[in-house]
Amino acid sequence: MGQLTILLIKEIYYPILAVVGVPANLMTIVTLSRGNCGLSKCISIYMVAMATGDLLVMIINVMVYYIFSYHFSHSFLSHTPVCKFILYLTVVSLDLSVWFTVSFTFDRFIIICCQTFKTKYCTERTAALVITMVSILIFLKNILMFFAYESEQIINKLWWGCRANLAFVSSPFGAVCIWFHSIWRVWLPFTLIVLFNSLTIRCVLVASRARRRLRGHSSENQSDSEMENRRNSIILLFTISGSFVLLWLTAQVSFVTTRLANTNKYQGDRTAPAYIATETGALIKLLNSCINTFIYAATQRKFREELKKALKCPWTLIEGLFKSEAKPI
Repeated sequence: MGQLTILLIKEIYYPILAVVGVPANLMTIVTLSRGNCGLSKCISIYMVAMATGDLLVMIINVMVYYIFSYHFSHSFLSHTPVCKFILYLTVVSLDLSVWFTVSFTFDRFIIICCQTFKTKYCTERTAALVITMVSILIFLKNILMFFAYESEQIINKLWWGCRANLAFVSSPFGAVCIWFHSIWRVWLPFTLIVLFNSLTIRCVLVASRARRRLRGHSSENQSDSEMENRRNSIILLFTISGSFVLLWLTAQVSFVTTRLANTNKYQGDRTAPAYIATETGALIKLLNSCINTFIYAATQRKFREELKKALKCPWTLIEGLFKSEAKPI
């Protein structure tokens, strides 16, 4: 029963996720790239990078790996070199999505809490440099993925399929790589996000109290544009980082518990609790790469307005085309 349920959920869930996630992230990239959302160029670069990372997750992890590779198991996607490359890209895309979120969180921490340093760090050039360096580091770090898998069988002198390389996985070096991979992707980002957000909250509370004292009791009810901008920035920051932590938590808890209990080797038994926990964690964590567009739309008024314009644009062009054709010559 558990096996049929999880397989049925995967069959329905991943196509829906792709249908929603790919257009949503594409629209986010287009909307933010136009530069009319009232955001600084610095924060726009980080948000475009996050949307790009999420789009890669939707295309590579969801569409290519969970849909195409699963349903077309005897296609060229199953050739071992192609299979290895796909697995490499799935890890890279997830790492990019995660660390772009951390980079965004750190940038917000700097701009809110480090007034003397923000003029140097929170610039368009620095943001582009950070995104580039993080991307290069992730692509290089995950090269070891090619050694973690081997072919399943040889048919007509062609290598087919991918399976874990037992010699690599069972070696001390392989075990260290697996734990490092887990720490790098989730536990270190978790720690940094919680740390930066905690310091940001403390800084905002201290600044708010000081600002109220300076403005005086008589002006407490007057509008304060600077505090309003900070409030909007805090809401955006906490919703993005909070959703990341919550949606990735299940996957990481299941990873740690199965590893510590030595139940990760379910040997293809799809009714095993370890398999169900692992697949459930994957289902939930991939949702993180789909919801940022909705977070932006819910928390940013100008983004909402620009998104509406972008959605109306194709219909406006089609309407204009029909009107021009309807005019008498």
